Amino acid sequence: MIALIVISIGILFNLFGCIGLLRLPDVYNRLQAATKCVTLGCCSILAGVLIHFGFTEAGIKALVAVPLLFFSSTVAAHALIRGTYLFGVKMSDKSVKDDYKDVEK
Repeated sequence: MIALIVISIGILFNLFGCIGLLRLPDVYNRLQAATKCVTLGCCSILAGVLIHFGFTEAGIKALVAVPLLFFSSTVAAHALIRGTYLFGVKMSDKSVKDDYKDVEK
């Protein structure tokens, strides 16, 4: 039962990430929503798989996949954001802060 709850929470986070992709104004906000929500959602689903199967072959694979997913998605998101910014895609007028404006290109 606990595994089902954790997996359901992961599915909800994935749903919120998909809604963020549709609703947010620019590529920077969309990528942030997708990265954070989907990473947390997938990690929750993998944790639910670990809880359900225990330390069997499937559970160990889920346990190994969590840090791989966490680190690869954050690094990939940073690279995509930086490349998008250097390419010249403008931020939305609703954006509050531009961390890259003072950084040399």
